[in-house]
Amino acid sequence: SLQKSYKYVAFGWWSLHAPLGIINIETIERGCEMRVIKIILIIILIIAAVGTIVFSIYWYRNIHWYNKYEKALHEVHATEKQITLPTGSIINYGEVENDKPPLLLIHGQMGIWEDYALVMPELGKKWHIYAVDVYGHGESSHDESLYYLGVNGDDLIWFINNVIGKPTVVAGHSNGAITAAYVAAYGGGNIAGVVLEDPPVFSTEGEGWEDSFAYKDTYKPLHDYNKSDKTECWEAYYLRHCYWGQLYMKNAMPGIADYAQKYHDKHPDAAVKIGYLPSSIWYVFEYAIEYDFAYGERFYDLSWNHGLRHEDILSDIEIPCVYIHAKEQVDDNGTYLCAASREQAERAVSYIGDNCSLLETDTSDHVIHTVHSDFYIQAVNTLQK
Repeated sequence: SLQKSYKYVAFGWWSLHAPLGIINIETIERGCEMRVIKIILIIILIIAAVGTIVFSIYWYRNIHWYNKYEKALHEVHATEKQITLPTGSIINYGEVENDKPPLLLIHGQMGIWEDYALVMPELGKKWHIYAVDVYGHGESSHDESLYYLGVNGDDLIWFINNVIGKPTVVAGHSNGAITAAYVAAYGGGNIAGVVLEDPPVFSTEGEGWEDSFAYKDTYKPLHDYNKSDKTECWEAYYLRHCYWGQLYMKNAMPGIADYAQKYHDKHPDAAVKIGYLPSSIWYVFEYAIEYDFAYGERFYDLSWNHGLRHEDILSDIEIPCVYIHAKEQVDDNGTYLCAASREQAERAVSYIGDNCSLLETDTSDHVIHTVHSDFYIQAVNTLQK
């Protein structure tokens, strides 16, 4: 019917406009078909061009993910400083100076103090911010003798007493939250309140440890890499063995790992960047450059607690506390895809007592201060009083 329509239209047009002569209907039909094909090709080219532009923007934003962090740090005039303790150990930290009450931020595994950059502009409106590099991370001391909960906790108490010098709210993320709990329990009168952001309570002292996401995705691959011949870079090795990759993208991971190795070979002194994947997947590679893998070994063999029990630490907290828990999620294999189960979080809060409130996010995203920044800021600000 389409061919007939072409012929009727062509005949009508030529009957009005053609010079005297024989009308070649087939020629007209081919001309119309060519015009349709050209239009289709133009549409395809436009779609391809728009797609290329969109993907280029996506790639650029992924590669330059840190730009927004730098912008936030510049906005609040954050300055990087260092203090040397009487023991000779160095604590590197960032500070947002003002006349507000002090807030000490303690990052988690493979982080650095700048990891809090995106929440600093809002937090800086109500808090004088100090954000530290944990030992073995960033530019703080890299010394295996310091990689214990009590050692880092005691030195942060010294930092509060001697650098900050006034009542301080302490907020920690992940294992940094367990350090914050230690500081809250044993820091004395200069600790005014504490925020525990999704701490891996009880699991990092052995409770279901080998069935946890943290063990399968981070500490087991890290330990195995340390014991390997290291024929490929850490980033490639991790991508080849990480639990989330095997869970969600098993067939794609070898190719992604190969890409990471090629990037590393081309830029041996730079962090691996994978522009075609969301930066939320690989941004931690930027921080891993300044990370001592020996620190991770303390979690693989559960020696980081160094004899301290989470139950005792939590029970000794007597100041106002906010516990932020990422929603529980379990995969089909029974592995907890979160730092702590709901039961573990509730148990931790019960040990702290009535001065602790439990808040829970609607997803299992572990880095709450980034993924749920407004939720996190509001939780911290409840301790303003």
